Amino acid sequence: MQYHLNGFVPGNLQLSESVRSKLSRQKYKQIPEKTDVLIIGCGPAGLTLARQLSVFPEIKTCIIESKPGPLLFGRADGVSCRTIEIMEAYHSSELILKESYWLNQISYWDTDNKNQNKIVCTRRVNDPRIGLSEFPHVVLNQARIHDLLLDGMKNSSSQLEPNYNCELVDIKFNKKTFNDPSKFPITATVLHKKNKKSYKKKISARYIVGCDGAKSRVRKKLNIPLIGDSSDSAWGVMDALVQTNFPDIRIKCFIKTKNHGSILVIPREGGYLVRLYIELDELENKKGISKENINLDQIIETAKKIFEPYDFHIKEIPWWSVYEIGQRVASSFDNNVDKNSKIEFPRAFIAGDACHTHSPKAGQGMNVSIHDAFNLGWKLSSVLLKRTNHSILNTYNMERRAVAKNLIKLDKEFAKLVARNEGKNNKSKKNSSRDIKQYFEKQTGFIAGTSIQYNSSLITKRKSKYQNLAKGFKVGERFHSHKVKRLADGRILHLGHINKADMRWRLFIFCNNSSPFKKQSKLQKLMEFIYKSSTSPVIKYTPKNYDVDSIIDVVTIFQHKNEVSIEQMDDYFKPKKGKYKLRDYEKVFTSIPEKDIFKSRKINRREGCILIVRPDQHIANILSLDCHRSLPSFFEKIMLPIH
Repeated sequence: MQYHLNGFVPGNLQLSESVRSKLSRQKYKQIPEKTDVLIIGCGPAGLTLARQLSVFPEIKTCIIESKPGPLLFGRADGVSCRTIEIMEAYHSSELILKESYWLNQISYWDTDNKNQNKIVCTRRVNDPRIGLSEFPHVVLNQARIHDLLLDGMKNSSSQLEPNYNCELVDIKFNKKTFNDPSKFPITATVLHKKNKKSYKKKISARYIVGCDGAKSRVRKKLNIPLIGDSSDSAWGVMDALVQTNFPDIRIKCFIKTKNHGSILVIPREGGYLVRLYIELDELENKKGISKENINLDQIIETAKKIFEPYDFHIKEIPWWSVYEIGQRVASSFDNNVDKNSKIEFPRAFIAGDACHTHSPKAGQGMNVSIHDAFNLGWKLSSVLLKRTNHSILNTYNMERRAVAKNLIKLDKEFAKLVARNEGKNNKSKKNSSRDIKQYFEKQTGFIAGTSIQYNSSLITKRKSKYQNLAKGFKVGERFHSHKVKRLADGRILHLGHINKADMRWRLFIFCNNSSPFKKQSKLQKLMEFIYKSSTSPVIKYTPKNYDVDSIIDVVTIFQHKNEVSIEQMDDYFKPKKGKYKLRDYEKVFTSIPEKDIFKSRKINRREGCILIVRPDQHIANILSLDCHRSLPSFFEKIMLPIH
């Protein structure tokens, strides 16, 4: 799928260029007086959070954006494996894979030792992220990710749409009602520009989430400082349509030269567009560097010098900017001062660039922002629908701030490697592209988002004594998908794709290798407990007249050696659902001999196990098949009794 041949045209790539070039006017929406959640900002964090909340019409959500309409030219481009897994949970992965550029290879270039005015390719390798997920690492305009989230919001049961031209002015908190979940302790004043006039309006909210960027007004109103510093390293970035004979222009490249600085080359979707990150250390008067006082021609000339002796002629630049590298993380991601309090719970949160800033070269800005919101979204939804204890909201700061601190550490180290010299005195060691390659491979799991492991908390039992039953599924990490066969129809599919963003917990039951249907087998006893016992979390927390899997979904995976058939399955494995009480045949799977999930994920064949998976796809706990007490014990500290 190719596009941008005759120039960059933004918008939905399923539409023709002539249609995309005619930008539709934004409709003005009515701003509510009351809302459960007020989201400030339509960046990737804000839209991901709104997309999650929009699934539930019972939750009133309002999202505002100061800009006049949706993003057209995205600053972020890399889409990590983990982000596509999340977008699959929103039923949006196929379009990303169809439109995006797949980063399958990386090449490394250095100054030729024999000719200082020439660059040479020192190595070309496969992207080390291949195999970390069923999805690749890709490049796609950030605006298209926004489009998919906006479409999902609009097509949801709540039909949520943003309020554009609406700016946050002030926030007031009634701290006396903070700990009463039924109250609306937040009053936000917004300025709404409508038909060339401006109107101030007050919105009462239960919760507010600042997804309003590095200069977040929400963060400032909460008096939360950004901790960190900025370096003296400046970089230019531009999307360009280029005429060149450089052979690796369609491969991700790290180019390091001894005399002219460095460039990171990111091929863009469509076959022609390319993004360039250009080191500006060689420019004079670098102090106070910004888009206002740096000439674009200077950046282009720097790029040409780095690419020598190859031809390099820019034909069009849809977007460009200059940035100074700064690594900062907020002291807190919520308003709760006492992080250990069991009584207090946060009412205000920040996510995305509002709570962490860093350079874009590692491709983490949009990705980590989406992951922040995906973590917070299910927790807010669960609390607002009175399914879980509000104390789970305290885990957002704990889990995501730890990730942000690791991200800042990675970004500082990576920035030093990519820059021309380490240290300001220019006497320290000069790094080559080999150093970049080695560091990138070392950190590839974190960069891909697949090795993030949350610490022990109310909702995650890192020190599970049953971890050895499934060594390939680490408690705290996301559920690493694997192909299995659906028993009812023989279809081969990814087990992880069951984990949709529907706020359901899931029990993945991996059967042992004994006869599963004997009355005294561990599997039979477990299924009887789950669906019959009054202490079972499925029975205890599922409201009457709800489908049996509406709160906790139970999925069973047999070993291919068990030789089971759908005829052998009793009602536990294919429960009746819906108003017609139709049976659900899509909850039973078997491993595939040639791609055995039990072998790949190191699951104990003799014992089997239960995986408890959170609504955000992270593994909360691992239990044995006979843990009839531990299973309800885990949930009773999290879930609320049925009202």
